[in-house]
Amino acid sequence: MKARHIKVVAKKELGGLFSEKTILLAILLQLFIALFSSFLMVGLSSMYDPGSLAGRSHFRYDIGYAGNTSPLLWDLSNSNAFRIHHVDLSTGVELLKERQLSAVVYVPDTAANDTGPVKITLYTLKSDIMGAVADTKLKGVFLQYEGELREARIDRITDRPLPVEIPASSDSSGYFEFVYGLLIPLLVFLPGIISAALVIDLITEEYQHDTLETLVSTPVSVADAVWGKVLTCIVLVPVQAGAWLLLLSVNHIPVMDPMLILLHVTLGSLVLILIAALVALHYRERTAAQFVFSTALVVIMILVLAVPGNPLNLVAQLAVGTAGLVQWIVLAGAGAAAVLLGIILQRFAGKAGRRLLTGKN
Repeated sequence: MKARHIKVVAKKELGGLFSEKTILLAILLQLFIALFSSFLMVGLSSMYDPGSLAGRSHFRYDIGYAGNTSPLLWDLSNSNAFRIHHVDLSTGVELLKERQLSAVVYVPDTAANDTGPVKITLYTLKSDIMGAVADTKLKGVFLQYEGELREARIDRITDRPLPVEIPASSDSSGYFEFVYGLLIPLLVFLPGIISAALVIDLITEEYQHDTLETLVSTPVSVADAVWGKVLTCIVLVPVQAGAWLLLLSVNHIPVMDPMLILLHVTLGSLVLILIAALVALHYRERTAAQFVFSTALVVIMILVLAVPGNPLNLVAQLAVGTAGLVQWIVLAGAGAAAVLLGIILQRFAGKAGRRLLTGKN
């Protein structure tokens, strides 16, 4: 294996990639999405957790109020989030179905100091984002009303309750859970998966076009050619992942340790690319190799995600600056796996070259 030959092959493959429309379109699509990441974050996080938009929405929702006039009506009227419409229950439900109202609140005729429970019925549209946000905003008003009812009925308590102090939690929402816990890890590892699939195409096309026989007649060996293709694919990973992180920061989504994230992603992607190269060398046919690798990738992801300190969780922790010693353990493990797979690939590529020279399949 000679570095000069590997560099020549990698340069040739990189030049060919720029003329490959499928790869260029995939990269441009990723960059396009990243350029509008702030807009997409809001839309995607609303599907992940519709209630996460409650704290960001300044829209006033039309709420139908039916039933008894109670302190709850006063609380709803004083909220800047709602416009209250007094309707009877049947009319309110019909207006809700026509989406002229975001929710309908029905309060029966029960006094605040009554001995019976106060039953409040909330009508909303199922699987509707506007209804989900209105529901989340109404929850705060209902909790306020619940506190008022407790104050009004405090004389009914005969035993002194034990005070429970719950530590104040940090202000987190589904938006940040979605962005840092799911979206960023998936985005930075996506180039590695694409590159692993790409290296299969680069290797199997040599077999399909019968160009390896010509290659081994030159000073470039099969191992040099394979490592050149691996180098081509691994170079794309930090470039694409780095572009993601840069554009996310431009869109005001800060990432704390981008260089460490790129290091972890590059090593993890190298492991996937080496596995893909071994599969391609073994099967030598694109469809079979892609199928086997895809199946193996699913199994690998299931096994890796079962570990608490898996790369996806680690990237999320690095993005928010909370990763500890485990990041170096994972990095060392990925490096050891890459070295082991590299040795296996070198031997496998050497055997493939000898088979071509002897004319054996």
